[in-house]
Amino acid sequence: MTVDLQLPPASQSNEIHAANTKPFLATYILPIKRTIACDCEGVADYLHFLDRRLELIVVDGSASPVFAANELEWSGIRHLPPDPKFKTTNGKVWGVLTGIAAASHERLIIADDDVRYDDKSLTAVLACLEFADVVRPQNYFDPLSWHATWDTGRILLNRALGGGDWPGTLAVRRSVLASTGGYDGDCLFENLELVRTVMAAGGDAVVAGDVFVRRLPPTARHFLSQRVRQAYDEFARPGRMTLQLALLPLTLLLAAFRPGLLAVAAAVSIATAEWGRRKQRGTAVFPPLAPALAPLWLAERAVCSWLAVLMRLRQGGVRYSGGIIARASTPQRVLDDRFAPLRQARAAARSGLR
Repeated sequence: MTVDLQLPPASQSNEIHAANTKPFLATYILPIKRTIACDCEGVADYLHFLDRRLELIVVDGSASPVFAANELEWSGIRHLPPDPKFKTTNGKVWGVLTGIAAASHERLIIADDDVRYDDKSLTAVLACLEFADVVRPQNYFDPLSWHATWDTGRILLNRALGGGDWPGTLAVRRSVLASTGGYDGDCLFENLELVRTVMAAGGDAVVAGDVFVRRLPPTARHFLSQRVRQAYDEFARPGRMTLQLALLPLTLLLAAFRPGLLAVAAAVSIATAEWGRRKQRGTAVFPPLAPALAPLWLAERAVCSWLAVLMRLRQGGVRYSGGIIARASTPQRVLDDRFAPLRQARAAARSGLR
């Protein structure tokens, strides 16, 4: 069920004030939650960089002592706790809904705390919102640790095979989410849920594969902890999940009876990833080594998909931020039925403008 989110209209006075002081008429929403107070990734400097350029809202779900330390460290930054009336199972969505309600602008950027925009990427992603309602830019890892290079194989395959990769940041028009009352925060794959909700309301979604936004790699320990959870996301896309579940038995069969074909399959995956690297100027940010790791990522996903199934059967979902989330995302057809009147009204309004 969609959260009952009543969004006030954006403040015209705030828009005018922002226009006089900052170059971008947009709001950047950063949901964050930390267990310890630490500025080891240079978060404070990045926040002040953003705050000089656009409206910045940091929604911090950290425990009180860490929240207080962050407040001191990020002096001058608009720093809010999550609003209890927007509470959802997925804490990130709770933070995003709080930020949307506090935002002054129509154009919103939502980003994880490991995302690092610069002036070029801010300009590019906001420009895309001139002809779209939700924009999915392309993340790349920098610096490149071994596990970030490994995970880049996934990015390249997704770029090559259509549909694009899913980044840790989106740009979206506030009015579309206001019309739907927000999006469901009881889903694991929250970015997909947001995009599906916008599309169900008649909004236009764009995959901006040539808009590159830097992302810091996680620690190796955190990377390893994400493997099964990210595989669980694919319950939101049953076709992809079925294909990924088929990888393991198919690999075992080939290894046993046709090992030569297994080598051919690995070579095809490398070539496919290389096409993803070259597509839409990807060679500017993706290293030549990454396509060679695509077979390793496929092997990882082949195993983790079955572990995700086991997790769903044994505990009813995946553990996330101290709770269990069962659903990866709401099916598009369910959202289409729910928001059909909004979609029809938007289509009628567009026809009237022609």
